[in-house]
Amino acid sequence: MKILFTHIKELLQTRDNPTPILKGQAMKTLPSIKNAYLLIEDQKISQFGSMDSLPELEVDKKVELSGKMVLPTWCDSHTHLVYAGNREQEFIDRINGLSYEEIAQKGGGILNSAKTLENTSEDALFEQSLKRLEAVSHQGTAAIEIKSGYGLSLEGELKMLRVIQRLKKHSNVTIKSTFLGAHAVPLQYKDNQTAYIDYIIQHILPEVVSQQLAEYIDVFCEKGYFSVNDMERILEAATAKGLTPKVHVNQFNAIGGIASAVKYNALTVDHLEVIEKEDIIALQNSDTLAVALPLCSFFLGIPYTPARELINAGLPLVLASDYNPGSSPSGNMNQVVSTACIKMKLSPEEAINAATINAAHAMGVSATHGSITPGKMANFIVTKSVPSYGYLAYDFGNINIDTVYINGQALS
Repeated sequence: MKILFTHIKELLQTRDNPTPILKGQAMKTLPSIKNAYLLIEDQKISQFGSMDSLPELEVDKKVELSGKMVLPTWCDSHTHLVYAGNREQEFIDRINGLSYEEIAQKGGGILNSAKTLENTSEDALFEQSLKRLEAVSHQGTAAIEIKSGYGLSLEGELKMLRVIQRLKKHSNVTIKSTFLGAHAVPLQYKDNQTAYIDYIIQHILPEVVSQQLAEYIDVFCEKGYFSVNDMERILEAATAKGLTPKVHVNQFNAIGGIASAVKYNALTVDHLEVIEKEDIIALQNSDTLAVALPLCSFFLGIPYTPARELINAGLPLVLASDYNPGSSPSGNMNQVVSTACIKMKLSPEEAINAATINAAHAMGVSATHGSITPGKMANFIVTKSVPSYGYLAYDFGNINIDTVYINGQALS
């Protein structure tokens, strides 16, 4: 089926060919065409251009978009969307003065979510997660990475990863799966963390790989969670079995995790609220992408990733939501882009690039997502009538989306 969209006020992120990762100053450039047309055919982008150059085309349907803009759908490369229940009481605890670390020490945080998940059936977990996935797709996300990490046992982790596989089958959203068994240390291993790492490597990891439940491996490398040596043990075992690292590092402390992740050819290092000079040097000498999670900083009241410092160092930057029940209970990528502009001082161009092209690279879907390019999937957002694309970031808290198209079909 051929669908022609005409009189688009501005067609954003137009790239004739697949685009490599955008680094440093290149992130400031957002190519676009004003008064444009877009042709999609059989779920893919076929061609685009200015209305002045629109050729005679035989199509099945025409859609007039005067006053509206079109841009690629968001790619969210870091989420914990599969979880049970919520952690609203911890939100109140933080208002009353407890820190994220103090809540975790009381048995809250990740361990709280693990307990709730243990008492939730796989079907119930799927239904809760599917609702969240449908919500973020209507907010413009068409590719998403989802981590395990609230199971913290063979049964719990596999349950989460099976739910992710079920979501793949029930949704048009492109989904990537990450095994995050090393998210926290379960209470039964509190006095023997090494034994839990052995358990991950010897018992959970082989099942994850044999059942083909994940593409990526993650570790929460942070004081009070897993050390650099712990992370290296897990990455060594996981990469030997074909999983690619995408790791949590530098959220509260810089403990050398970035250089270690680079050593293991990590696709991404995520969080980076705390950055040291040696961390930037390590990233400059690698192909590893820096992923910032501004909604986590907003929700917890912690520092934001120093995005300007990273970009000025010539590095690529990715934006993601960190959607999870404890530190970022939102998967709204529109709010991610706005927050990055408001709090991290990104330009709208940099923020859109970070949430589309670079984000697609950060989850291995750059061949099909992230830009308006012939041959890529017809995944795009049609805005409401807005004055400019800068307005999308400026008008924070409001959804300026008219329609989301995934695989050439409008979401109802």
